[in-house]
Amino acid sequence: MEFGVLFTSHPNHVEEPHPHRAVHARVTEEIQLVDRLGYDTAWIAEHHFSNEYGIMPDVFAYMSYLAGVTTGIRIGAAVVTLPLYDPIRVVENAAFVDILSGGRCVLGLGSGYRAYEFEGFGRPFDTRRDIQEEAIEVIQTLFHDKQIVHEGDHFSYRIDGKLEMLPVSIQQPHPPLYMGAGSDRSIIYAARKGFGLMQSTLGSFEAVGRNAGLYRSHMAECPAPLNGNPAHGHVDVARWVYVAETDARARAESEAGIIRHLEHFMSSATSGYFGNVSEKDQDQKLDYADLAETTLLHGSPETVIRRIHELREATGMTSLLLHYPPHYGHANAMKSLRLFAEHVMPAFRSDGGRMAAD
Repeated sequence: MEFGVLFTSHPNHVEEPHPHRAVHARVTEEIQLVDRLGYDTAWIAEHHFSNEYGIMPDVFAYMSYLAGVTTGIRIGAAVVTLPLYDPIRVVENAAFVDILSGGRCVLGLGSGYRAYEFEGFGRPFDTRRDIQEEAIEVIQTLFHDKQIVHEGDHFSYRIDGKLEMLPVSIQQPHPPLYMGAGSDRSIIYAARKGFGLMQSTLGSFEAVGRNAGLYRSHMAECPAPLNGNPAHGHVDVARWVYVAETDARARAESEAGIIRHLEHFMSSATSGYFGNVSEKDQDQKLDYADLAETTLLHGSPETVIRRIHELREATGMTSLLLHYPPHYGHANAMKSLRLFAEHVMPAFRSDGGRMAAD
């Protein structure tokens, strides 16, 4: 089993005041820590315009930078919001990051879920899944064939004759491809197109297990060569994780921060997305004890180990993506990451995964 960390570059408004430039040095320090501790993947999330969630305008620029300041950890995009991109540039940039990192690039793709980001770019929100599906056709063709002649509803390309897609990634035919999927349409599409499946932090164990089952039930419908994607069949589940010496201390250090974070997630800014990926009632008052039973991985190392076993039993996940808001404070986040690596990961490393360097 593998372990990644999902970094959304949230600003801590107390410690990183507007215009929040300090968030990037702090997140980089946390990524360098998880590299040293032996985590498998650092996942970078792209978001625009709002200081209430993440400030990361270009995952490829940041991944290229991280390639030079890390040594062994894979560097993943979680996710590239395809309707805001030119798919040719996605292929070029992913290949370039793969070269710069020595074959450590992982590419997650998604349709996006924050309407204000689409409004800011002047892009249509309601047709984003149609745009994504056409973009994926282009991306997979270019990765496999290196050329394309395409006339579609949203994109038009001609790369043929002596022209070809360059640069060429180290990982062949392409870096591992994942899709962030919440709706049935996207989950089935991910399975049929050979993607690995990424699941949100919001859903309960039961809800994520249902999605993983739907995904696996359609995997056999994926044709060659798309089923050769090394990530096909992988289910990566993101969870809010906080580890402390005891359950009581974990709650004391994380309760206010996680409730604040979830209240934003359940706001109108993400309401359409929320309805796709979670069974929770947006009008219901959040309760930490209930969340700890259904959604979170918070507590002592022993409690978190037990909960991961339960989550894996419910979902069949191949990788856990640790996530946390900035409101715990940098020192507490670093402590939690260390405790997880030192006391939780060893319980699962017998079945594969990257080990920490000496």
